[in-house]
Amino acid sequence: MEGKSNFILARFKDEAGEATTNPLDLPVDITVDKLTDLCNSLLDKEGVPFLFFVNDVQIKDSLLNVLEKKHLGSEQILEITYAEQAVFRVRPVTRCTSSIPGHAEAVISASFSPDGRYLASGSGDTTVRLWDVSTETPQYTCKAHKHWVLCIAWSPNGLKLASGCKNGQICIWDPKTGKQMGRTLSGHKGWINALAWEPLHRNGDCRHLASASKDCTVRVWDIVTYQTLFCLSSHTGSVTCLRWGGSGLIYSGSQDRTILVYRANDGVLCRTLKGHAHWVNTIALNTDYVMRTGPYDPSKASVNYMEVTENMSEWSNTYLYE
Repeated sequence: MEGKSNFILARFKDEAGEATTNPLDLPVDITVDKLTDLCNSLLDKEGVPFLFFVNDVQIKDSLLNVLEKKHLGSEQILEITYAEQAVFRVRPVTRCTSSIPGHAEAVISASFSPDGRYLASGSGDTTVRLWDVSTETPQYTCKAHKHWVLCIAWSPNGLKLASGCKNGQICIWDPKTGKQMGRTLSGHKGWINALAWEPLHRNGDCRHLASASKDCTVRVWDIVTYQTLFCLSSHTGSVTCLRWGGSGLIYSGSQDRTILVYRANDGVLCRTLKGHAHWVNTIALNTDYVMRTGPYDPSKASVNYMEVTENMSEWSNTYLYE
């Protein structure tokens, strides 16, 4: 190559190796943007992005750089392979019915109540807010945390709300009054990443709560005595996600790239699931929906707690499988 004003004879071909154009004289310093415009014109397309390769080497800036690396001469016909890319166009959101202001800082977590009537939100302003979904108005502002509220979780019967903060503390709230129930649960040495309640069919009083923390542990709490029942410390990295299954198993995912399965009744580790090459950030069970909504029928908003307790045994026998 004597200079950037030189030209080279080149031909475009698709990923299958089929030539789509006759040889063309291209400047050796042609850029990817110019190649994309040229390819769109030759293929009768508009605005389609392409990737270009010469002998399996991608052209990232200009053709000249690839020619210098490959030491290709200007006398031979250069084969340029193009790969058409998908076009993603982001359209603005136009379906927002309303916005609900109130928090003074970013909203970090949000969760609907099991019956769908209420929404709870945790924020960087250290508060938990309860909202009426029907009227889109605030009900209560819950204040007890001293740091960002990172995660919140409704009990399956909808009568309790748990929130965990960056200080490693957990608060239990009464959704009917917005007041804290009992004392703050302290024990974790790192912030709380996830919360999971015991399923309704296993304990109608929703007495037990599991929490996952950056301190590499999972704790199971008794909400009546406000004491730790088990401290599960088999992970070697921050525990990022947590699920309490319907068959009495607790699942935890961690930055140590494993998923551990514990027996909920005694805290014994019964399975270790390996295979991920990086952090496990989320876990889903095929019973998540039914355990979250419990016996509530989403199409009916008139279900009360008396109906919940009366139909609990029928629901657990009919709907829950795992």
